[in-house]
Amino acid sequence: MSRHDQYREEVAGRANVEDTPELVAYYGDLKKKGAGALWTVANKIEPWEPVSASVPMLWRYADLRADVLRSLDLVTPEKAGRRVIYLDNPGRSDVAAAVGWIYAGLQVMRPGERASAHRHSASAIRFIMEGTGAYTVVDGHKMTLGANDFVLTPNGTWHEHAVAEEGSECIWQDGLDIPFVNAMEANFYEVHPDLQQAVTYPVNDMTRTWGNPGLTPGGGKWEKGYSPLFKYEWERTHEALFNLAGVSDGSPHDGILMEYVNPVTNGPVMQTLGASMQMLRPGERTRAHRHTGSYLYQVCKGSGHSVINGQRFDWSERDIFCVPSWAWHEHANDSSSEEACLFCLNDLPVMRALGLYREEALAENDGHQPVAA
Repeated sequence: MSRHDQYREEVAGRANVEDTPELVAYYGDLKKKGAGALWTVANKIEPWEPVSASVPMLWRYADLRADVLRSLDLVTPEKAGRRVIYLDNPGRSDVAAAVGWIYAGLQVMRPGERASAHRHSASAIRFIMEGTGAYTVVDGHKMTLGANDFVLTPNGTWHEHAVAEEGSECIWQDGLDIPFVNAMEANFYEVHPDLQQAVTYPVNDMTRTWGNPGLTPGGGKWEKGYSPLFKYEWERTHEALFNLAGVSDGSPHDGILMEYVNPVTNGPVMQTLGASMQMLRPGERTRAHRHTGSYLYQVCKGSGHSVINGQRFDWSERDIFCVPSWAWHEHANDSSSEEACLFCLNDLPVMRALGLYREEALAENDGHQPVAA
């Protein structure tokens, strides 16, 4: 016989009801009618603090790269739809998430390949990892892409990815809110009737129009809930980090950090997904903090380590690691001469929009966690 009092707590104000034969029979009667007694699950569904099903993980690019490239010979984009190796967090395998409600994978394409155009309710990003000649088309806007460029394919937009004939094999990180949209039971998917869309604007027009710091186009109107700056270029981002480092000490928890924003609203790039780039100066070690919201990091430059809930993860360029919600975390640049840069995809727009964001700094041990052996 299953227990109904396994979550009881001997704390004032919390459910603390012991099973009795009479109560167990009562619970059985309720179950037959599609109901249940709240006090049997209240302490489970209302925890004292967030309890993430995700576990901290690090995916080493050196380990995965050969498998990603092997898929080139095993499946075609036409058969697979998208040739992607997704990141599977064992605590979130049931929803195919890398952390929290965020899906992520590594997509690869050969020169001359072009995946079919499609659209869906989920919002997506691409972060270019290696190769030349990659491009994305979003609602007729074509964007050429290089390493560490960050591109949006917002929900509801027609989009497709390809590599030019003169390019090389390309790998990029996909990141989507698929698990979240599925949890909301709101996901739609549609394949373009022509399988491809026409490029109806000058190449890189959105970057030229909206990507000028401190300036917006005269008469420019944009009323959609996502950023019109579909592509955020690495060179400008890297320069911005150094500019900020020249006049600021940065955050004790994040070093020098820049958030990617919608140039129209100065808010997040999309309504459900946010992104940032941070720089750890040579030898820099941040202090630990924790917050609601899930973080997925990619190392786009340098090497170092992070401590997540007392566990050390050593990372190098192109590795990907995750920080679950409400997990203590701190980062360190192990180089004494070179900076380290971390790209981060997160769900903070949802946390903030719903009033669920909360943050806490570690007060003990000068802000540093003890590391488990």
